[in-house]
Amino acid sequence: MTLTNQLTQFLFTGLTLGSIYALVALGFSMIYNSTAIINLAQGEFVMLGGLIMVFFTMVLKIPMILGFALTVIGVTLVGALFERLAIHPLKRASIITLIIITLAGSILFRGVAMFLWGKDPYALPPFSGRSPVQFWGATIQYQIFWILGITVLVVFGIWFFFNRTLMGKAMAACAFNPLAARLVGINVRKMVLFSFGLSAAFGAIAGAIITPITLMEYDRGPLLALKGFAAAVLGGLGSGAGSIVAGFIIGILESLGAGLISSGYKDAIALVVLLVILWVKPSGLFGSTEESELKKF
Repeated sequence: MTLTNQLTQFLFTGLTLGSIYALVALGFSMIYNSTAIINLAQGEFVMLGGLIMVFFTMVLKIPMILGFALTVIGVTLVGALFERLAIHPLKRASIITLIIITLAGSILFRGVAMFLWGKDPYALPPFSGRSPVQFWGATIQYQIFWILGITVLVVFGIWFFFNRTLMGKAMAACAFNPLAARLVGINVRKMVLFSFGLSAAFGAIAGAIITPITLMEYDRGPLLALKGFAAAVLGGLGSGAGSIVAGFIIGILESLGAGLISSGYKDAIALVVLLVILWVKPSGLFGSTEESELKKF
């Protein structure tokens, strides 16, 4: 394989990883905009998305499309229930307290997943086409096209939601100025509930589409959350567009680092990027220290 073919292979791998990191980062940004907290359980939504998808399609033998829809709905309800039971009752809690609660939720979700699915990794067949195809000299699995296509649809859906729907505009208003939103009659607490549900849905989508390529197990959440958080910080925490771009940047850097240097360093790349951006530009590439950048959608 020539260097050009290798670079093409690394690029597609990086775009695949970047799609997942972008979806996780979007979940972080969504909740940060509505509550100003970092949801440390975001990675567990990805893990649940993968394992529940396996349960629906491999155990219950539900068709793939229906299983995918049920997975997203189920994890969305988990995210909403988590907000109602753990976040909503604490009306005057500090940000640190709420972050610790999300950490406790992360541990709880992992424990429940280990109890239900055990410690073994689970595989999921690709959505279509089991044999890889040759594309620009690279060997590409069909699932990669599903991942990229679904990610594009999610990004377009988010843009449409925030710019063309009343609910999306209400959530954007709460992100910009919660007090002003309350004064015009927007139920800010309900918007927080919706933000947790949407962030869980992003995680579920990421988990369901990545499991056919990389096995899913109960303890995959923390590492995915770390890389998604690095993407969110790189793009500017609270910036939806920045999260998407940064997710692809980290995914491509990780793929190139693993392919050209050593695979042993691939998990450290997100940490290095996170540390560098916090040192050089804490607000991120697209972030602003003055206001939320959710309007960039």
